Amino acid sequence: MPYQLFIANKNYSSWSMRAWVALEALGIPFEEELTPFKGAGPQTDFMSFSPSAKVPCLHEGDNVVWDSLAIIEYVAEAYPDLWPQSRAARAWARCATAEMHSGFPALRDECSMNCALRIALGTPSEALQEDLARLDALWCEGLKRFGGPWLAGDRFTAVDAFFAPVAVRIHGYGLPLGETALLYAQRLLEHPSVADWITQGIAEPWIDEPHEQDCLRGRRVLEDRRA
Repeated sequence: MPYQLFIANKNYSSWSMRAWVALEALGIPFEEELTPFKGAGPQTDFMSFSPSAKVPCLHEGDNVVWDSLAIIEYVAEAYPDLWPQSRAARAWARCATAEMHSGFPALRDECSMNCALRIALGTPSEALQEDLARLDALWCEGLKRFGGPWLAGDRFTAVDAFFAPVAVRIHGYGLPLGETALLYAQRLLEHPSVADWITQGIAEPWIDEPHEQDCLRGRRVLEDRRA
């Protein structure tokens, strides 16, 4: 029986994207169950499949795993290729994944994910600049230490999937990074699983106004690929 992966809108849900891309990229069989966001406030529809009423949420029989990083660790018990093979690369990848899972607060707050929009951000706040500097350093460290072209070596693994929504943000808001980091972001966007998610997100029929307004905040829209 394949895993069931419960997600929300591909255009907006960065947490859903991480788990979906990881499983899709590694060829791990799963059934997608998509429930769209419905405005602001608690997503009561999600409570039917997720104890936290949040996404993503993975079901396997009676087992329910309701956190994106926990999903990766759970599935990796059966599919260890989700992480790098070498112990050093695996330890680094877990640290970088956990940092993405719990860190970069300004990047999350000021640059909400939207696969369809390109937005003129303006001058990044000091907090966002600090997040971007850390992101640049982290990516350059992994690429240099493990030889690339992916963060922990020559294979796409869970750590790359966790940074896929960041690549969407970099493109969507024109975020300033060094050349090495920008090239890696473009490599992420061109990965077949990442590109498929973005394409499907742009094609979705749902517009969730709270998510749209969180992206816009009065900023100028340079491009809406839904048009």
